Amino acid sequence: MKEIVSRRTIMAGALLAPAAAIAQGTEKIAKTWSNEYWAQKGSVKLYMFRKRSSAPKVNEKPLPVLLLIHGSSNSSRSSFDLATPGKGEYSVMNVFARLGYDVWTMDHENYGRSSQTESNSDIASGVADIKAGMDVIARETGRQKVHLFGESSGAIRAGAYAVAEPKQVDRLVLGAFTYKGENSPTLTERAKNLEYYRTHNRRLRDRDMIRSIFTRDKPGTTDASIAEFLADEEMKFGDQVPTGTYLDMTANLPLVDPKRVTAPVLLIRGEYDGIATMSDLTDFFSQLPSGDRQFVVLPGMAHSVVLGLRRQTFWHAMHAFLSMPTS
Repeated sequence: MKEIVSRRTIMAGALLAPAAAIAQGTEKIAKTWSNEYWAQKGSVKLYMFRKRSSAPKVNEKPLPVLLLIHGSSNSSRSSFDLATPGKGEYSVMNVFARLGYDVWTMDHENYGRSSQTESNSDIASGVADIKAGMDVIARETGRQKVHLFGESSGAIRAGAYAVAEPKQVDRLVLGAFTYKGENSPTLTERAKNLEYYRTHNRRLRDRDMIRSIFTRDKPGTTDASIAEFLADEEMKFGDQVPTGTYLDMTANLPLVDPKRVTAPVLLIRGEYDGIATMSDLTDFFSQLPSGDRQFVVLPGMAHSVVLGLRRQTFWHAMHAFLSMPTS
């Protein structure tokens, strides 16, 4: 394995330009344009949200589209468009809208503003959600292919979608991704509740659980006060979330076959991530068929690369990958 991986492009925090430059650049334009949409998956309504640097105009050249896929415990806008007054920029949507992307996100079934059903919203359901969302994006932007980013179980959803619909994915970014989940401390602990996930479609996700996301891997990698902003937003939707992704991650992995992921891939892992282990990701990375692939380890970061103190390094790594020349 070591010999194989040594011939791959593994970037352990060695990025192409200072992350600070991107962070400074995002502050030059204060305002962004945004709009809300609804996708339809059968009888299920799926909330979508979009941000750009300015409103779309007739006959203009389409911007590159970036679709952000949330994880198991929080909905789309609290994950990717969180307002944190006095704490700096935490909105991935703001950052990438100002960098010139047409940025979209969506609430999966049973999350946030989307329809509440009896489903447990597993990974397969999430893939169907993305398919419905892509119909809206194609209609509104004219783009048939998008850049796709997912974090945690959102990365599994994104990877599974890339396998199911390869012609609709331009470049794929997987943050805090899990392949087989072997030797994962967090998943080992979570598996103790496997029978509960099998027999219940909802689990408790209260304020304390949200706080634990910021401390469970490595205290000091996040600002604890951001958890309060996040919890304030999520508690508007109640303290219960679906069990489907937890069930999938403890009983049904692997859900993404790396040999079938044909898009260029960037794997991003926080140095202290308790779910996405180096061995698990190295195994996945070594099997990807595309020569256009990178594996970045972000120092000083834990599971959530979106909400960490050094989140600017995540912005930088993803923007560098998405904007990489192809010829």
